[in-house]
Amino acid sequence: MAMKRHVIVGGGTAGLNAITTIREYDRGESEVVLLSGEWPYARMVLPYYLGHEISESHVFTATATRLAKLGVKPHIGRRATALDTKNNKLTLDDGTILEYDDLLIATGSSATRPPIPGANGPRIYNQWAMDDTRGVLAEIKGGMDVVMVGAGFISFTILNSVLSHGVNLHVIEVMPQVLPRMIDREAAILVQDWLRGRGVHIHTSTTVKAIEDVDGRKRLLLAEGGDLMADLVIMGTGIRPNLGWLAGSGIEINQGVLVDDHLRSNVSNVYAAGDVAEGPELITGKREVHAIEPTAMAHGRVVGANMVGRDIAYRGSLLMNILDVQQLDIASFGNWSAADRETSVLLEPRGHIYRKLVWDGDRIVGAVIMGPARGIWTTNDVGMLKGLIYSGVHLGAWKGYLQEHMKDLKKPFVACHVIRDMLPVTVLDHPTVPARDVVAVEPAG
Repeated sequence: MAMKRHVIVGGGTAGLNAITTIREYDRGESEVVLLSGEWPYARMVLPYYLGHEISESHVFTATATRLAKLGVKPHIGRRATALDTKNNKLTLDDGTILEYDDLLIATGSSATRPPIPGANGPRIYNQWAMDDTRGVLAEIKGGMDVVMVGAGFISFTILNSVLSHGVNLHVIEVMPQVLPRMIDREAAILVQDWLRGRGVHIHTSTTVKAIEDVDGRKRLLLAEGGDLMADLVIMGTGIRPNLGWLAGSGIEINQGVLVDDHLRSNVSNVYAAGDVAEGPELITGKREVHAIEPTAMAHGRVVGANMVGRDIAYRGSLLMNILDVQQLDIASFGNWSAADRETSVLLEPRGHIYRKLVWDGDRIVGAVIMGPARGIWTTNDVGMLKGLIYSGVHLGAWKGYLQEHMKDLKKPFVACHVIRDMLPVTVLDHPTVPARDVVAVEPAG
């Protein structure tokens, strides 16, 4: 009997977690084929590479040796160009055709650039892929003027690393505030004040009309008048799921590939995970794209289990973003922006402290939390807040207590037995096995 063949398209977090989960269950009793445009690496650690905190070798997540131990047949440097779901065939950019029994779409996202004249010239980089980081590292020097276009989560993940090079940084954002999809206006005002106090120039409610070359430098013409001179420009203007290659495949796509609670597409043997998947969200149950690391990790594990025949439903992803911005801890969870829900707010502008809880009855369904990293409570409370939201616990009388004492999450967290209730909750049907401990064992005979 022929081995079942699983084809994994994409070597990011979702793809690799699917592979290790397949091997966790089947120990090598299937064929696993990985298609990846480049050697797999962890995008989330690129800021540390940019800041010289780790070497380039530590960015990569799967060497040839590791893939061999997992019993994976790799096609590195190749890309998918077409999917024939009727005949279970995948076409690669070199004309190779791979047949599959089931397939995972985990092709991630690519950075987008607005149509600004001059935006594709030299010394202008995105900050999303390994090549972007290599490019910035080759150019950046202490004392130079750097302009970052876009003040969203992606830009802010590298802000500390960029500043570590001793540059003069300007940040341009089209919206009236920084981090518009992560925090509300009140919180953003505190972040902007914090950064300006550390020498960062913040320009909100403005756009770049054009970028010109002037004497070896860049001139950014702003739509609202004036201009900025820069030695280096970093574009952080959004990402888009890599889905163009699925044209004509019959796979249903909205913002991402539409998947059910088993992460199956409308074609039963084709799954999607990570940035390309539009799947169940934890709080509302609606389908959303959550292009964040924890979701990609959980998606990959659920898909891997279902590919080997387990029946694993996914509870849903929790929108969650956590940042350290120059020693100011910022986090938001769930439906933090729900304008029609009851909210509780704590604001201490002088201390750069902000908390917002969003309620559904006596359950917390969204939150924003911010405070200086030196206040250790901020770091600790991020974990407790995530637990309170993820568990969906009813706080009862503790709701009133928390509204009066918003800095004391610990008492309600302990009293409502969140840890006890969360301990049995696993993504799969057994506790997580560390990925490094998973290897393929060739089947007997």
